[in-house]
Formats: sequence, C-alpha cells, structure tokens
Amino acid sequence: MRVDKFLWAIRVFKTRSMASQHCREGKVSVADKAVKPAREMKVGEVVEVRKGAVRFRYEVLSFPRSRVGAALVANHMRDVTAQEELDKLEMIRLAQQDRPKGIGRPTKRDRRDWEKAFKS
Repeated sequence: MRVDKFLWAIRVFKTRSMASQHCREGKVSVADKAVKPAREMKVGEVVEVRKGAVRFRYEVLSFPRSRVGAALVANHMRDVTAQEELDKLEMIRLAQQDRPKGIGRPTKRDRRDWEKAFKS
C-alpha cells in the first residue's frame, strides 16, 4: 500500500491530498529517509510523521482495504512515538491554552515567549 494512502486510511491525515503534500515536503520518513507519496509500505516498517514540532512514529501491522473507523485503527498500526515527543505535544497544548479564544492572532511577544519555553 502507498505511504500516502496508508496515512490517510489510518486517520493520521484528514485527506489523502494532505498526506501526499506532507510526503512531498519531506515531513514523512521511513527508516530515516524522506519518502515520496507513492512508496510502497511493508508490514513491520516504522513511519515517522512530522506535524509541527512533534514527530509521531507508527509501526505498520497490516493494511486496511480503505479508510477505517477510529476504533479499528489499532488493528492496522501501533503508535511507537517517544514519550518525550508526547510531552512536547502536551506542552504545546498547554501553551495554547494561555490565550483566550477570539482575541486575534498571537503577538510577536507571545511567539517569543512560546519559543523561550521550548528551547530549554
């Protein structure tokens, strides 16, 4: 199964075109090598997907026929993302909660404060 189709089928991306775009931009890798959208996957391979500052890793267990429901995703892949990446994701979520919704775009000061928090 193609990499882009697999990532779409297991609900990593909302659309297949988004999955293809991430592959073309070099944000998807297998065995530490960037892959093209048409690369054929094999059972047992680990796919790394970079979404923002977080690198998610998924091990291929089997291939679905088409897009599967959220409850069935665990039958086809196993999340092997490092704990430090999950902690980074949680920090990003917490940092975004500081700003009340609806007050506009973050300011330059907000961005700098956010970058200081993640450099350490």
